[in-house]
Amino acid sequence: MTFIGQPHDAGGPVVQPATETLLTRAEASAFLGSRGIRMKPTTLARAYSTGSGGPPCRHIRNKPYYPLDLLEAWAKAQITAPAASSSERQRLRREARRREAGS
Repeated sequence: MTFIGQPHDAGGPVVQPATETLLTRAEASAFLGSRGIRMKPTTLARAYSTGSGGPPCRHIRNKPYYPLDLLEAWAKAQITAPAASSSERQRLRREARRREAGS
């Protein structure tokens, strides 16, 4: 689904509408599966409702849609660097957190 958003500025400058590709939960699940991240639509729903780190989504009325560009960025952020052991992975995570905190 491609959505052309209309800005909600009352009296502000006129902004060109943005075109955004939006995926349903089933489509988002298939997209993530193609990237090696297996998440069922029900898992996406639970991640959203509990705030447990799932991909960001927008709602049109009561139906959730996942913007393709945000879903792609979220999927890339889930993939870690190669590590030879769990202790090395923990070290890499600590270093990444330090870099984020320092920025």
